[in-house]
Amino acid sequence: MRKQRQFALGILVVIFSASLMARVFAPAPYARQFRQSPNAPPSRQFLLGTDELGRDRLSRILVGSQVSLLLAPAAALLSTLLAALVGGVAGTLGGWWERLAMGAADLFLSLPWLFLLLTVRAMLPLNVSPLLSVVITFALLGSLGWAAAARVVCAGARGLRTSDFILQARACGCRSLRLLIKHVLPSLKPALYAQFWISIPVFILAEANLGVLGLGVAEPLPSWGNLLRELENYRSLLADPWLLAPLVLMVLVVSCFQIIIPLEDFPS
Repeated sequence: MRKQRQFALGILVVIFSASLMARVFAPAPYARQFRQSPNAPPSRQFLLGTDELGRDRLSRILVGSQVSLLLAPAAALLSTLLAALVGGVAGTLGGWWERLAMGAADLFLSLPWLFLLLTVRAMLPLNVSPLLSVVITFALLGSLGWAAAARVVCAGARGLRTSDFILQARACGCRSLRLLIKHVLPSLKPALYAQFWISIPVFILAEANLGVLGLGVAEPLPSWGNLLRELENYRSLLADPWLLAPLVLMVLVVSCFQIIIPLEDFPS
């Protein structure tokens, strides 16, 4: 199992490194249109062919990987910070604070994740610039993905509430905010670390779902989500199997995360 984790980690390092250097490795600008070569098959010039607008697919996959792989951790970080704030405050204070916060978390968890994303995204502006669409997409993911992690953090904070060092800090006059920042959250670092890493593949898949439906990152900026929209045409997929490249890459990355982050290694 250790060798499998090392192998999966090596694959992730290679993919992340390639995505960081996407602009260097890309054979052409991701938005450049080779109008004389639309839907071109793989060749020396276009290793993965071109799309219907004549844009180099390899360049778009590299830049799309950069968008998805760099911003999914950003969304996971936002989600983890919200979970730490909501769950930490609820578990530390208890009483009606905890009931209110966990009631809100239960409400979020009771709604289907994809439908919740679609509903909120549809309420936001759709005709925006590509850069703003990236910010909206991943801010939305981070803002709506905190509920499950907040319950874990709240349970941990609740268990610490009656511990000796917390009671001693209270007896010394430590206020609730300082108690949360200096004592409770540092003790919950393993749980927060786990929630952060578990959220990354979840947000990668969530962005892909939004992108396939046209509600994610806006064109011409690529991401794994809008690159997967080419798979809607089943006939072209049979004729051009290289269209599966972004799907294979995404499945590989998510699978590697599942291998290197087994749930039994983290506290519940």
